[in-house]
Amino acid sequence: METAATPRVTASYLASYIGKNVIVVGKVIQLRGDEATLDADGTINAHLNRDAHLSAGNGVQVIGKVNPDMSIKVLTSLDLGPGVDYNLANTLVEISHQHRSIFFYD
Repeated sequence: METAATPRVTASYLASYIGKNVIVVGKVIQLRGDEATLDADGTINAHLNRDAHLSAGNGVQVIGKVNPDMSIKVLTSLDLGPGVDYNLANTLVEISHQHRSIFFYD
């Protein structure tokens, strides 16, 4: 059985994960029907599923597949509310990429 890790990323890492699942923590900037614009150290367009219940201005964690246009097809989402420490979330992304052997299965 092959195990694949789901890496935490920000907008700047999306190009490295086209066609793969990722975890993103960001702020919901705008909601438009089944699409959301997220700020995760850069702008990300997210295509939401029917189970997504997000609020503009709140933090969100999404797990989804990166599309060739750098948008994300959301598989699951979790509204984190207004009190998210985005600097901490971005630092975790950076540390996990600096120490891949600890956080990823290659």
